[in-house]
Amino acid sequence: MPAFCRLAENGLALFVRLTPRSARDAIEGTAETADGRCHLKARVRAVPENGKANAALEKLLAKQIGVPSSAVSVAGGATSRLKTVEIRGDRGELLIRLRAIAAGQ
Repeated sequence: MPAFCRLAENGLALFVRLTPRSARDAIEGTAETADGRCHLKARVRAVPENGKANAALEKLLAKQIGVPSSAVSVAGGATSRLKTVEIRGDRGELLIRLRAIAAGQ
């Protein structure tokens, strides 16, 4: 299992570092924090006001992974750059898609 995710009740939980107000919406691979925690790097054009950046992140991840937007939700870190995002679905299929996304960046 990639270090940027863990098993969740109905799917997977991802650790994401979000940069709002970017020039484009994109997932830019993986990185590590100073304390050694691994996460996906993501950028969105939306501003971090009234949950707009979180909603844009959910939409971006849903599109990239190929799941409905309703299957993706920010579960932790709503006002932080480091977020926990839960994705509901078949764990095996989600892992295959996440590995492809992380490797292709």
